[in-house]
Amino acid sequence: MALAKAVIESELSSRFGGDVFKLAERRFTEVLATGIVEIDSVTGGLPRGAITEIFGPASSGRTSLMLSALAHATTHEEACAVVDTNNSFDPKSASKAGIDLEQLLWLRCAGKLEHSFKAADLILQSGGFSLVILDLGDFPGAQARKIISSWWYRFRRVVEDKPTALVIIAEDACVRSCASLCLAMNKAEEDWSLSASSESPLRASKSPFTIRLLQGIKFHAERQRPIFLGAREILFKSHAAY
Repeated sequence: MALAKAVIESELSSRFGGDVFKLAERRFTEVLATGIVEIDSVTGGLPRGAITEIFGPASSGRTSLMLSALAHATTHEEACAVVDTNNSFDPKSASKAGIDLEQLLWLRCAGKLEHSFKAADLILQSGGFSLVILDLGDFPGAQARKIISSWWYRFRRVVEDKPTALVIIAEDACVRSCASLCLAMNKAEEDWSLSASSESPLRASKSPFTIRLLQGIKFHAERQRPIFLGAREILFKSHAAY
């Protein structure tokens, strides 16, 4: 069988060229920038008419990336929606991140997974939102992986002819082949300010103690899908806001 396969491939390659057996890449002409230059350099942006999956453990940078994408979209007059499965979205933090809340629809689902999927489906069917985020980040990864594939296929069919970028935020990869762009996130290192000494007002001895401020966190992002578009990994920094 291996010999027959080799003969067939040889004959087809001689007739149609060597590229006939290369995986066809779907190129998206319309994308949404994430607002993070490093991420956009390895992804080209969030593809419209497709699903993007961003996954990683807690404190991996997935929320920072989500807020940055929402800030960039809403400040460019793009209507956005966040389907918040576990009510973890914080409007105050979103506002500090530069998100125009007037351009954002926030749907809280109080931990009800079925409600969040039905809400996402309704929003996607409307076709009026440029960026829709389904946040499953606080939903256990093991349970997210058990989500039936028919939902992802449905979402993919719904958005493929719309100018909508659907982004799934999760703890672990769960969208599988229905995702056109897949990013794995992890925390790389923390950036602290130089140490400064002060005196403790609570100690009679007035002994000095060390003060250090978190200035930012470096995150590591790896593009896992598509698999053949040059550079795949990048580091980016999220600055602390006080």
